[in-house]
Amino acid sequence: MRISITRNNRISIASVIVILVVWKLLALHFHSRFILPGPEDTFLALCKLVVDKGFLAVVGTTVLRGLIGFAIAGVLGIATGILAGLYSGFNAFINPILVIIRSVPVIAITLLALIWFDPDSVPVFIGMLTMFPIVCTNVVSGMKSVDPSLVQMAEFYRVGKARIIRELYIPAITPFIFSGISSALGIGWRAIIVGEVLSQPKYGIGTKMQAAQTFLNVDMLIAWTLVAVLLSYMFESIIRAVEHKTVKWRRV
Repeated sequence: MRISITRNNRISIASVIVILVVWKLLALHFHSRFILPGPEDTFLALCKLVVDKGFLAVVGTTVLRGLIGFAIAGVLGIATGILAGLYSGFNAFINPILVIIRSVPVIAITLLALIWFDPDSVPVFIGMLTMFPIVCTNVVSGMKSVDPSLVQMAEFYRVGKARIIRELYIPAITPFIFSGISSALGIGWRAIIVGEVLSQPKYGIGTKMQAAQTFLNVDMLIAWTLVAVLLSYMFESIIRAVEHKTVKWRRV
C-alpha cells in the first residue's frame, strides 16, 4: 500500500511539473506579462497577496458567503430531498423546479439577482441556488436506494415515520449527502466568485479579480484564481475527511 501511495504521489508531482513547464513555455512564447506572466511572476504576486493586510478580510468574506450559501442550500436540499423521497406526489411537483434551476445559466440568475438584492447578498443567493438542486437530487437518489421491503416491514410493525427516517433513511442517504455536498461545493465556489465579479461588493475574491483584469494585472488575476482553487481544494478535503470518519463510524 505504501509503494502504491508513493507512486501516485510521484505521478501527481510529475503532473504539476508538466503544467508549470507548459505554463513557462507559453509565457516565453507570448513574451508579455500583460498576456500571460510566468509562474515565477505569479508566485511573487501570490506572496504579495498573502502578506497584504486586507488579504484575510477579502478571503474571509468570500468564505463566509460560501458557508452561508452552502448552509441554506444544505438544509433546504436535504429537507426537500427527504420529502421528495417519501412522497411521490411532492417529488413530481419539485422535479420540474429542480430541472429549471439547473438549466438556467448562472449568468442569467446573477443578472436578475443584481436587480433584486444588494451587492453583498448576490453571491450568497447565486451560490445557494446553484448548490440546492445538486444536494436535493443526491438526497432523492439516496432515498430511492432504500429497500422498499424494509420500509413496508417497518410500517407493518407500526414504526413511527420519524423513527423510520432516523434509523432507516438517514443512514442510507448519508453517502449520497456527502457526494452531493462535495459536488455542490465545487460548483458553488465558482458561482459565488462569478457573483462577486458582477456585483462588486466591497470585499471578495471576485471583486479583486475584476479589479486585476481592469488594470491588466494578469499576474494578480491568476494569483487570486489560485487562491480560489486552494480554497475549493481545502474545503473538499475537509468534506472527504468528515465523510471518511462518518463511514468508519457507521462500520463500527
